[in-house]
Amino acid sequence: MTNKALFSDHILITPVELPDDEEFELWASIYLHNGAISSLEFEQGADRHLMRFKFKNTSFNLNFEHYSQSIWINSDSQQDLELLPELYSSL
Repeated sequence: MTNKALFSDHILITPVELPDDEEFELWASIYLHNGAISSLEFEQGADRHLMRFKFKNTSFNLNFEHYSQSIWINSDSQQDLELLPELYSSL
């Protein structure tokens, strides 16, 4: 089970068990598996990973930071934040 919380500028995601660094791409693909969401690209860094995706023709980022053990979704622009509540409901 995964819990989530909606904030004004992001969605905080709290899985029961955090994925390992090398498993985050698979975890993100499974978590974002939804007909209204399409994955764009995956970027892997030393301590932070990012899955870019589109929801209603708007780009969002699913972020994972290893050291803080944080997973969150944010948008690429301030104007796209209005879609966060709808995305939150879709997840």
